[in-house]
Parts: sequence; C-alpha cells; structure tokens
Amino acid sequence: MPDYKPPSLEQVCERALRLPCSPALLPRLIMALQSHDSSADDIAAVVTVDPGLASATLRLANSAYFGAAIPAENVAEAVIRLGQHELYRLAALALVSRWESGTASGEAGDFCRHALCTALAAEVLAETTERVPPQTAYTAGLVCDLGKLALTHACADFYPAIRAHSAANHCAWTDSERTVLGYDYVEVGAHLLKAWNFPKLLVAVADFYLHPTDAPAEALPLIAHLHAAKYIATSFGPGVGEGGFLFELNETFLLEWGFTPELLQEAMPIVHERAISRLRDKLSQGMVSM
Repeated sequence: MPDYKPPSLEQVCERALRLPCSPALLPRLIMALQSHDSSADDIAAVVTVDPGLASATLRLANSAYFGAAIPAENVAEAVIRLGQHELYRLAALALVSRWESGTASGEAGDFCRHALCTALAAEVLAETTERVPPQTAYTAGLVCDLGKLALTHACADFYPAIRAHSAANHCAWTDSERTVLGYDYVEVGAHLLKAWNFPKLLVAVADFYLHPTDAPAEALPLIAHLHAAKYIATSFGPGVGEGGFLFELNETFLLEWGFTPELLQEAMPIVHERAISRLRDKLSQGMVSM
C-alpha cells in the first residue's frame, strides 16, 4: 500500500475527463442517428469533429468488406455506404478503444475486447427478446465498465492492495476497491457517463447493473439484458480483467426477466460468431482498432 491516500472519487473523474480521445462524442452521435430529421451531412458533421473517427469511417467504407468499386470521397458518402447501424458500431468501438489506449496499463486491448463481447451479447439478447432496442443494449455493454479505465489511470499504485484484499477475503473486486479506495469503478463509471451527458438511462444502467435489485424500475429491462450479457462475455474469457471472473450472477433476477440457462446457451454461439467476425485474429490479443 502506498504511503499516501488514494485520490478522491472527484479527483479520479477530474483526471479522466482531462484525458484525450474520450467517448464524449458518443451521446451527440446517438442523438444525430436517432433524429428523423438528420441527413447524411448532419451525421457526417458530428463524425468529422473527431479526425481519427472520420478517418476510420472512410477507411471502413472503402474496405474490401463493403466491396465498393468507387471509393467514398468524403464522410457523408461513407455514412450512406455504411448505413447508420454499422456506422454507430464503428464509432462506438473506435471511441472506446482509443480512450483505452490513453488509460490502460495492462495487455493492450483487453478492456475493449471484453467490452465488445459484452456489447455484442447485449445486442444479441435484445434482438432475441425484442424488449429493448439492440443499439441501446450494445451501447450499454460497451460503456458500462469505463470506470475501470479511469481507475487504472489514477489508482494503479493501489491495485496490489486491492488484489491482496480480494484474495484474502474471497470477496468481489468492487468490495475490495471500496475498502481500499472508498469507492469502486462502478461509481466512477456512472459519474463519467453523467459528465459526458450520456442519456440518464445509460447512467443508471452503469450504476446498478452489478446490483440490479437496487435499480430504478425504468432501468430494469436494460439492466437485465446487460447483466445476462456480462455473464456471456465473462464465460468467453477474452479481455476479462482482474476480478472479472468473480462476477456475481443474480440468477433469480435473470429468471424473472426470462433469461433462462437455455436462452443464454443458445445466444453464446451467435455472440461468439459476431465477435470473431468483428475482431478476427485480435479476439485473444493485440490492440483493438477499427
């Protein structure tokens, strides 16, 4: 344990908000894509605020995957070619993976690998149940653990003490974080999403998905999908960080929302296939980039 106090929750968030390449652009893109009045030019105007994202958008639109004979010459053309669904997937993953590169100290891409598997699992489950929008479920899976990156950046010196406490007491990683730091990554993540102006629903989901019975009623459908998605993503293994396998599954809660073992088992190969399609040889190692 360092001979100085850990930073406060407010200090951790303040440091994280100063980091470059944050996912702060994502709520603006969500609003643009959801508006019936938004044209390709309107969406392109949001994308081009971030040069790296604009470049990635053009690169993907002109890739062999889309097989276009004539290259897209600008972001608006790329938006039309990709379609809103594919564009959103690209943008969300690109923004989160780039923020990881500025915060993480572990194996490159581990956080983003697990976040993407969680996002894809939430999306597949939403498509299956038709109870929440798949894009919202995908977003929740991708951003729910961003607090982990902020803690890695600000509190890495305290991780040995957190690790030792968790091992000695056989408790959840978040319990050990609260003992050592006074807060956990879940609280940090919810604070960051609120500061970045994410929708209130996503803030609530990030705040309560580990303890769904304490959540507000309006967030429960999405939390149920995310809770089940975390189980699927953790079962796969790629990118699961320290304490990840100590995830406490609330089976009673999932059964109440219709997530039976059979349903989860049926979803697993679909999620795995999508993860391989998206990450290819980087499913198990290497920095994730699109």
